[in-house]
Amino acid sequence: MDIEGGGEVLVAQLAKSELVHDVADLYQLKLEPVAALERMGEKSAKNFIDALAASKSRDLWRLLFGLGILHVGAGVAKSLGKHFATLDDIFAASAGQLTETEDIGEVIAQSLVNWRSDARNRKLIERLRDAGLNFKSSLYQPAAKAGPFAGKTFVLTGTLPTLTREEAAARIESLGGKVSAA
Repeated sequence: MDIEGGGEVLVAQLAKSELVHDVADLYQLKLEPVAALERMGEKSAKNFIDALAASKSRDLWRLLFGLGILHVGAGVAKSLGKHFATLDDIFAASAGQLTETEDIGEVIAQSLVNWRSDARNRKLIERLRDAGLNFKSSLYQPAAKAGPFAGKTFVLTGTLPTLTREEAAARIESLGGKVSAA
C-alpha cells in the first residue's frame, strides 16, 4: 500500500503491543497508542496515521498486492486491475475467467479462488471496505477500449525529463501498454 513510515520494525511493534492483528486493524489505529510505542514520537505517529489515511485512496493493484495472496505480486495485481474494474469483480470471477487475464495462469487463478474462499479473508475484505479503502482500478481497460498501446511492451531506460519512472509507467499502463523491467 506504499505507506510511508510503515516499516517492518513498526509493524512488529504494533503486533507485539496487540494494537494490530491484521491489515484492517491498521486503519483503526489512533494517534495516542501509536505515539506511545518505543522510538515513536507524536510527530512520527501523526505522519504514520496520515500515511495510512492517504493509502486508502491508492489504486486497486496496490491493495491486491498488499493482501499477500500467494503468487500475486505487483505485476499480477496490475494485470488483474487492467482486466477487472473492481475488487468485487475479481473475487466474483471463476478460475476460468481469471485465466483469461494476461499473466494469470491456472496456479495464480486457483490461489485467488482459494484465498477468497476463506471466511477470514472475506471478513478482512469487508473490514477494509468499511475502513474506506479504494476497491476500484484506474488501470481497468475494457476490451473495447484497450488503448493505443494495447499489446505493446515498453522498457524505460535513462532519465525522463518531466516524469518519474512510476509516473511514466502509470501513463503507459493507462493507455493499455505494459512496462517491463528489462
